[in-house]
Amino acid sequence: AAVKDPTAVERANLLNMAKLSIKGLIESALSFGRTLDSDYPPLQQFFVVMEHCLKHGLKVRKSFLSYNKTIWGPLELVEKLYPEAEEIAASVRDLPGLKTPLGRARAWLRLALMQKKMADYLRCLIIQRDLLSDFYEYHALMMEEEGAVIVGLLVGLNVIDANLCVKGEDLDSQVGVIDFSMYLKSEDDIGGKERDVQFAAILDQKNYVEELNRQLNSTVNSLHARVDSLEKSNTKLIEELAIAKNNIIKLQEENHQLRSENTLILMKTQHHLEVTKMDVEAELQTYKHSRQGLDEMYNDARRQLREESQLRQDMENELMVQVSMKHEIELAMKLLEKDIHEKQDTLIGLRQQLDEVKSINMEMYQKLQVTEDAMKEKNEIISRLEDKTNQINATMKQLEQRLQQTEKAQVEAENEDEKLKEEYVNKSEQLQREFSQKEKQLLQLETDLKIEKEWRQTLEDDLQKEKETVSQLRIETQEIINLKKEFLKLQEKNRQLKNICQDQEAALEELASKLSESKMKIEDIKEANRGQVWLKDKEATHCKLCEKEFSLSKRKHHCRNCGEIFCNACSDNELPLPSSPKPVRVCDSCHAILIQRCSFNVP
Repeated sequence: AAVKDPTAVERANLLNMAKLSIKGLIESALSFGRTLDSDYPPLQQFFVVMEHCLKHGLKVRKSFLSYNKTIWGPLELVEKLYPEAEEIAASVRDLPGLKTPLGRARAWLRLALMQKKMADYLRCLIIQRDLLSDFYEYHALMMEEEGAVIVGLLVGLNVIDANLCVKGEDLDSQVGVIDFSMYLKSEDDIGGKERDVQFAAILDQKNYVEELNRQLNSTVNSLHARVDSLEKSNTKLIEELAIAKNNIIKLQEENHQLRSENTLILMKTQHHLEVTKMDVEAELQTYKHSRQGLDEMYNDARRQLREESQLRQDMENELMVQVSMKHEIELAMKLLEKDIHEKQDTLIGLRQQLDEVKSINMEMYQKLQVTEDAMKEKNEIISRLEDKTNQINATMKQLEQRLQQTEKAQVEAENEDEKLKEEYVNKSEQLQREFSQKEKQLLQLETDLKIEKEWRQTLEDDLQKEKETVSQLRIETQEIINLKKEFLKLQEKNRQLKNICQDQEAALEELASKLSESKMKIEDIKEANRGQVWLKDKEATHCKLCEKEFSLSKRKHHCRNCGEIFCNACSDNELPLPSSPKPVRVCDSCHAILIQRCSFNVP
């Protein structure tokens, strides 16, 4: 037969005891017919059973003095999961007579029963099994299904009204022993089954009435809220209606006023229309008489206007020509100044670059010298290290030879010792002494060898580091050589830029001298031609120099300054300007810029 699990048996027994105690408490309380006190025996037994259920599978907690098992830990956790339980926990902590955690747990159970929320609190605790695992073993009653069954049974205790005095009661020193005599059946109990049925029916009716009462209370509250909202909306609607009525009365009064004003305006407009008709007829007659004189005046004014507009057009054309000449001269001067400033800036930048390149060159030369010195020193160190390594190798060979010799001597000594043991006792003692001395020498030689090996290893590491530094120095020297090449290229570029700058400065000087000469000539021509008048294009039919007639091949070129007109064959003087990509034709007399005109006056 399969052996039953003892923990499962314990859980089943505790569940049965909880069922009996809860059932007995409800039946006795209903038969008792009033609120229960703390001295009531079934109630005391219920608390003892609940205490045993909560203690089942509780983990042992280490304290300073001894090991401790208390149910206050998990019950204290309820206030974090169920906020309404904070009040109970606070009142239990504030009770003056309680000194032990077990006493606080007993007080907590009594207060939860008085609140009729013991089932709710324990249900919250059972749901959080990951938190309960800190306090209970995996096979505990609270961790298994039996705990959920007990919580369901505790819901029936909401029927009972308990009035318990916790403050003066000594809960720390109570002994929790279950009295089984209360749950043994008697003849009276067998005969009282009918009473149990009646009590059950009464309880069901009470629960139904309480549930109905709750629902009715909730419906009454919702109806009250709806009535309040309807009253508020009704008062708002009444106020809005009154405001609307007042607005309607005001609008009716305004309508009457507007109608009366409209009739007055109609009367006035009719009268005004009759007066204006009379005035219009009189004005028509006067207009017919004065129209003939006005037509003559209009024709004269129109003729004068045409003449004045023609004159104004000519004056505007001349003014436009003068303004364009002035703008072109100003533009040429600005462009020259801009070019001069740009070239000065480029010269300054090139000089700065030269200075920077020189400083870089000096720094690189100094670095080269430093690296060459370091290379020399490191080469010397490398040569010394190589000498040392050769010496170490020689000493190593000598030590190995000595070792071999000592091993041979040891073997010979052992052979002689075995052969001449009996004969030469004294000699063996001497040989043993010598052997011990040689062993000491061997140990010394081994230690020396180890030291030499370590020294050799350090020297090899130093050699490796020196080789790495040498390779780095070689890379740096290669970079310095590359920098030298770049520096030479920059020097060549600098020379080329200097030559270009000198050529541009020479060209600028030539341009400035030509411009100053042309400006002087222009001023002389302006003084000479102050009284002269420019020829019109229609009047100029022949070139002033060659006196040939203008045509498609011989186009007109008008001087802006002196006003003379030449053909394109005579005006061959060309001057290069920085503002225009092509050279510009120049007047022979004043050296001003010529404007090309069409010989047939086509716009």
